[in-house]
Amino acid sequence: MSGTNFDEPLLESTTNRIEALTDGIFAIAMTLLVFNLHLSAPKSTGPVNSDLLGLLVGHSHIFVNFIISFLLLAVFWVIHHQQSRFIKRTDRKHIWLNVFMLMFVCLMPFSVSLIGDYHHDRIANLFFGLNIFILGMLFYWNWHYATQNHRLISPNMDPERIALGKRRTAVTPVVSLLAVFLALVHPHLSTYTYLLIPIILSHPYLRPSSE
Repeated sequence: MSGTNFDEPLLESTTNRIEALTDGIFAIAMTLLVFNLHLSAPKSTGPVNSDLLGLLVGHSHIFVNFIISFLLLAVFWVIHHQQSRFIKRTDRKHIWLNVFMLMFVCLMPFSVSLIGDYHHDRIANLFFGLNIFILGMLFYWNWHYATQNHRLISPNMDPERIALGKRRTAVTPVVSLLAVFLALVHPHLSTYTYLLIPIILSHPYLRPSSE
């Protein structure tokens, strides 16, 4: 029977549509984070300026969560951009890996809203930490799958560059596991642990020599 065989691997497909979908979803998720910035102002007869300043200070954790989560999404986007430079083609498994990655990117605004509304709650911080951990593992598997036996990359790609990519993508799940552990002991402190991710990734050991 003639026609398209949907069971055939898509080894000759380019990654253009994956990259376009990824950019769009990251842009939406990063924009939605701002909707978590809200102040619940009680009625007061005191000076307006004093009340507003007190509200802003009292809700400082929401702004901290926004900054950290925006930076984390930016890190994930940069990693995906760097991986896309070397992944020359795609197949069905690779496409679905990216779909699941984007699903957890979409979940980020909800995770951030949880730690904003329940920032001292262990469950909220565990949920956020698991969201980051799963995202980090999916990014690691994405690179591992694409580079294994040079499946979706150039056959001439330097093995050291492949190893560097694995080291970089391993940082996020390792740090997020630490944050999950801290969430059980000190939920509020666990949020700041994620700042280690961009700091560690900026170390020369984890940066390509060409950067």
